[in-house]
Amino acid sequence: MRIVLQRVTRASVTVGGETVGKIARGLVLLVGIGPGDTEDQARLLAEKCAVLRIFEDDQGKMNLSVMDVGGEILAVSQFTLYGDTRKGRRPSFTGAAPPEIAEALFHQFVAYLRNVGIPVQTGRFGARMEVTIVNDGPVTFMLEA
Repeated sequence: MRIVLQRVTRASVTVGGETVGKIARGLVLLVGIGPGDTEDQARLLAEKCAVLRIFEDDQGKMNLSVMDVGGEILAVSQFTLYGDTRKGRRPSFTGAAPPEIAEALFHQFVAYLRNVGIPVQTGRFGARMEVTIVNDGPVTFMLEA
């Protein structure tokens, strides 16, 4: 699994002009799933996202997690994180999990986040989405398991 994690002041995702997910302060997680990824990896990364201390405390230090600040999460499945651009001019996506596997694992990942009490919004799996992100900082990290 690969995740691009961004700290945001607000974010939303629309499909066909309809807003399907919207958050205020929190995290946007762009989630890529590979063919060998497991539920254990999904749980591990969900726990990491929940407790990663990337929000500032009163002294301006990154000491608080999304849970500490009462933030929200917008999780968006993004198979292009497994795009291979090393050869030619067109990315290859053979490193991404097939949709039926990826969708199930993505929903399991979201369930893990919700189980720890974080409000989670999502995009629509497999749909063409427009994601609006107001990155706070900017603060962006890559996570992989």
